[in-house]
Amino acid sequence: MLLPGWRWKPRYTVRAMDPVLYGPGEGEHHDAGPAQIFIKATGEQTGGSFFLAESTLAPGFAGPPPHRHRELHDMFYVLDGRLTLQLGDREIEAGPGTFACVPPGVVHTFRNDSDAPVRLLNFNTPSGWENYMRDVAEAAKSGPLTPEVMARVASHYDFEFTR
Repeated sequence: MLLPGWRWKPRYTVRAMDPVLYGPGEGEHHDAGPAQIFIKATGEQTGGSFFLAESTLAPGFAGPPPHRHRELHDMFYVLDGRLTLQLGDREIEAGPGTFACVPPGVVHTFRNDSDAPVRLLNFNTPSGWENYMRDVAEAAKSGPLTPEVMARVASHYDFEFTR
């Protein structure tokens, strides 16, 4: 129920943007070796508010080394399979429907320890992570994504390895 005289006022003005609609298997596709990435939303499409990708991780995908972000919230929503998540000192096997939101400063990583692919949504706020994903995919064209290669790419982003 609205109070008399009350009117909703936006906190900020968002520039006019076109709607974004992608069906299954659509989006900006990147082959990053053992990870297939479909970028669904970028900063350009969301007024800088967030990034969203649907990724499929091959069985045995080692994931990035443990790391933290200074400003980025890193979120994972498992669609299919079992994703191993390390969140601080806690390690969990995240099945379909599991959601994790990792705030800035928390050490984390993820991997696929199973014999089946894992399909997940990765959200990040604020946006900008789409550029990291593009750069990782570009690096994967030259060879395996070793910790050294990932560290080189990550050094340009809000990504601090902890080991």
